Amino acid sequence: MKPTPVPLLDLGAQNHPLTAELRAAFDRVLDHGRFILGDEVTAFEDATAEALGAKHAIGVSSGTDALLLALMTLDIGPGDEVICPSFSFFATAGVISRLGATPVFADICPDTFNLDPESTANLITTKTKAIIPVHLFGQSADMDALMTIAHDHKLHIVEDAAQAFGAAYRDKALGTIGDFGCFSFFPSKNLGGFGDGGLVTTNDDALADKARILRVHGSKPKYYHAMIGGNFRLDALQAALIAVKLPHHAQYSHARANNAAYYREALAPLANKESLVLPYTLEQNTHIWNQFTLRLPVPEGAEELPRDALKNHLNERNVGAEIYYPVPFHRQECFAHLPKAICPESDKAASEVISIPVYPELTEEQREAVVDAVRSFFENR
Repeated sequence: MKPTPVPLLDLGAQNHPLTAELRAAFDRVLDHGRFILGDEVTAFEDATAEALGAKHAIGVSSGTDALLLALMTLDIGPGDEVICPSFSFFATAGVISRLGATPVFADICPDTFNLDPESTANLITTKTKAIIPVHLFGQSADMDALMTIAHDHKLHIVEDAAQAFGAAYRDKALGTIGDFGCFSFFPSKNLGGFGDGGLVTTNDDALADKARILRVHGSKPKYYHAMIGGNFRLDALQAALIAVKLPHHAQYSHARANNAAYYREALAPLANKESLVLPYTLEQNTHIWNQFTLRLPVPEGAEELPRDALKNHLNERNVGAEIYYPVPFHRQECFAHLPKAICPESDKAASEVISIPVYPELTEEQREAVVDAVRSFFENR
């Protein structure tokens, strides 16, 4: 009998039950014809601000543009340095370089894959202007330590919460702790849209006002430009559609957490520091499991990365798997001109990680199929 196929993500399983509401939202926008900003975006911003406990939420065109807008609002530019982890999605570092600033790559903590405060502190110079902690895979970075570092050195904190909408640190929503929080509504996220979309959050009135102006080419009033901004607007249609899913995001996160708990219990007998390391949640964090990421340590002298072998094994059994991320920033060709960064934990993670399906709509049969596929890999080695 063929094994049960399990995709890495099944967007249809989440979106199709909402078809009637989504079509009604689409028809509403089509009927009123206000496609750029307007009431749909304002209502969505108000709803997300309330959901996160943020004073201001500003809808933007993508998670990448959320980061870019936050840094622009903080006047990050040539001559400035911004510290970020070397292990993350490319946008975290790319936006720094796009503004003419210099990304400085810190190492990560091996337990959470998040920015290491000690590594961060050691990299601060007179040129450092901001720190970007990434709440990778849906779990918070050590915000107490990082906020203390920022306070002591008078630095800005921009939280990259692209994978962490609804996650929390000591019961405080991520994206509301630093100067800015930046979110993505890319379809694969815990609160996924229907194309690109993002959100910037802040509790600072002046920063919010400036960000809103920069979002529309720096104009206020229209056609009068005291600043140079960009076109970072969230489409009204995208706002209306994501607003349909917003009331369900806690349910999605709860289901992901249940799937993660199932995996951790079922795979626990296989776990050991030599061959399989399971993810876990630090006590102070509310993890929303954007990814469930395994680590497969590399034996000395290995000719093949064990995680690559596992990925092939899973794919042969129709189980989706992906590597987030195979190349850390300090190894990327586009950053080769920067001073050499020493990030051994980032290098190690890049060679060991593999993520398996954890999306909310996984059936019990699919979860069992994933566990059986992983178990059979280790039993046959």
